[in-house]
Amino acid sequence: MSATPVHGTWEPRPAARWEDGFLSGNGHHGALVFGDPDDDRVVVTHHTLVRPNGGSGEHRLPPRLADGLPGLQDRLLSGDPAAAEDFTDGRPLQWVQPFHPAFQVRLRGQDGERDAPDGDRGGPDRYRRAVDFATGVTEATRAGRTSRVFVSRADDVIVQHVTAPAPALDVSLDHRLPGAPAALGIGHGAVLTPEGALLSLRVRYPGSDLAYTGVTLVAVTGGTTKLTPPGARVEGARSVLLLTRVRRHTGEADVAAEGRALRDLLDEGRDAYDDLLARHLPHHRTAYERVTLDLAADPAERALPGSALLTRPHSAALLERLFAAGRYHLLSAGGLLPPRLTGLWTGDWDTAWSGAFTTDANLNLQTASAAAAALPEVTEALASLVHRQLPDWRDNARAVFGTRGAVAPAHTDGESGHAYHFSREYPLHLWTAGADWLLKPLVDHDETRGERDPRTAAALAEVALFYEDFLTRTDSGGRLVVVPSYSPENRPANASWGTVNAAMDLSAARHALLTAATYHPERAAGWRALADRLPPHRTNADGALAEWAWPGLEDSYDHRHLSHLYGVWPLEEITPYDTPDLAAAAHRALELRGTENDSAHGHLHHALIAARLRDGERVAHALARVLEGDFFHVSLMSAHYPHRHVYNADAAHTLPAVLIEALVQSTPDRLVLLPAPPPAYPSGTLRGVRTRFGAALDLTWSPAGATAVLRPDRTHRIDLWTSAGAEPLDLVAGEDRVLTLRTR
Repeated sequence: MSATPVHGTWEPRPAARWEDGFLSGNGHHGALVFGDPDDDRVVVTHHTLVRPNGGSGEHRLPPRLADGLPGLQDRLLSGDPAAAEDFTDGRPLQWVQPFHPAFQVRLRGQDGERDAPDGDRGGPDRYRRAVDFATGVTEATRAGRTSRVFVSRADDVIVQHVTAPAPALDVSLDHRLPGAPAALGIGHGAVLTPEGALLSLRVRYPGSDLAYTGVTLVAVTGGTTKLTPPGARVEGARSVLLLTRVRRHTGEADVAAEGRALRDLLDEGRDAYDDLLARHLPHHRTAYERVTLDLAADPAERALPGSALLTRPHSAALLERLFAAGRYHLLSAGGLLPPRLTGLWTGDWDTAWSGAFTTDANLNLQTASAAAAALPEVTEALASLVHRQLPDWRDNARAVFGTRGAVAPAHTDGESGHAYHFSREYPLHLWTAGADWLLKPLVDHDETRGERDPRTAAALAEVALFYEDFLTRTDSGGRLVVVPSYSPENRPANASWGTVNAAMDLSAARHALLTAATYHPERAAGWRALADRLPPHRTNADGALAEWAWPGLEDSYDHRHLSHLYGVWPLEEITPYDTPDLAAAAHRALELRGTENDSAHGHLHHALIAARLRDGERVAHALARVLEGDFFHVSLMSAHYPHRHVYNADAAHTLPAVLIEALVQSTPDRLVLLPAPPPAYPSGTLRGVRTRFGAALDLTWSPAGATAVLRPDRTHRIDLWTSAGAEPLDLVAGEDRVLTLRTR
């Protein structure tokens, strides 16, 4: 493969567990590749594959609670600490539909030879599997036999190409993956075609009219193909090309039409694999190569397989590779939808937390680097989810709060945006900050490109309308009160979960109203006036920014979420430059925050906030908790908990954002260089970062100093902040600007 170790990873043996399989994806289809030449397995996934889970239709709608809202507000404002516990329609907890794999494409060689797959054999028979982040191609090689897999961004198809296959190769579509329900309705199909064979697998969910169908075209060069239902056998071939798609549907799928569509991808008279790859590369490679990170790592460490590198948690080579892998996996998972809790991949039907989009922390953490790391494809995937679900958000606002506008859910399966996943301990239907939280990355994207998306403008107006109707209660001083209020997923030490004036809710309301005002100047005065009536944040007796700005509510410090510091990251409501006193209180809150259950997203959320507060030591400590905690599988996909417990994309996808925030931060009017560089990495180069004032940036730093090259696409004056302080900087569109600064 062409990838250097920085822009790919490799292993000397096949994956023994699906979690260690190398990944490819195009934001629609995903492939999880084991890489065993004797039993070549590729697990197929698709963003739309969520299993009906038996909940009634009524329980998948938001609860109709608006008539009881005034009474709840009265009770909370009068001091009833448990008033919100009965603000429900009595339904049981209903999880969203769980994400699941489709099937595995399985190729089993029948040549009477079983080379040891442990990579110990020398010479030309040595085994190697690798993934090239720049192309999205996974490759496994042994004894002259090669299997390559990629998922085409151009043709939306999983492509597998096997050269020098075994003399006899059995091909099948196998649904029998861990956790697959026994009651699935299974139907196989196999027909001969001029190219080789067309295999199909239809899977119908128990008790449902919904199904999905996978179709694989087996195109053979040389040799013969015969049907061995439910699969096919290929004998004597020089190479085998497999093209696979999967569709979720009601009724019956048109397998013949799917087969014709796959055959149309084969360009007669040319090398079909090379042609498919050539169409794919401009889409994938261009996006991947926009941003790179070089930490001046030891070349010998860069050459190590990922499994060896993971045993060296303080290695610069490991951080380089995880940064590259994180961008690669994020790009590969974002398309039809943004990344799920598991990205775009799973090899098990029993996905933790339904493999959902958890929007009260995880989704925004995973996509945190999209604007700065030049991945507009990921931002567009998030925008697609938001705008498609906006009608459901309106239903949430009307049903729960009796208002106009929009309220986002804390969990979604990608289909429904209704707020129906809640319980006494997790009253997620009370969370009103979600719409602003989910729209913030879209606003960042607009600022980066210098153009406002009318869809984002319309959504912001809906959120402002919600606050117009919802913010009607006041405190004794005449300030508006957010009631009920909820700080995901925490509670005060002396009250229940549903409360008053959670810091995140105050920040979100203020930001939503002020941002909507900038998009809609004709309505700006009213929305700004409403924002001005919101109360300020509160500093508690410990000198920390309080999680609830309501007198008498006591903080609970040991928690994985840091929702109360939303004003620091991703907002710029609280900064060391504009609000130093509040920034000091936020820093104290960060110091006091525990890690609770040691989840990866908590550590990296902590790091992002520390970077905004210019605390490089704290960034380094949070990173070390993840790098030293055995959070990464050999695939370089991550886990939710230490020791690779629970497959989860939070750490993998969030880590690039942490490194960028530690090195470069921007707003439409400010650039901060090296705000919180981790001390363990004193030298490096970050290329291609995009700023929110419309310039690409390359940064090189060392103990002797740093150089930044800005390539602005619009003329603008900004404030440049470095360790030496602030100064104005004039940028002219089309004129590069080189900045030199001291780092000590």
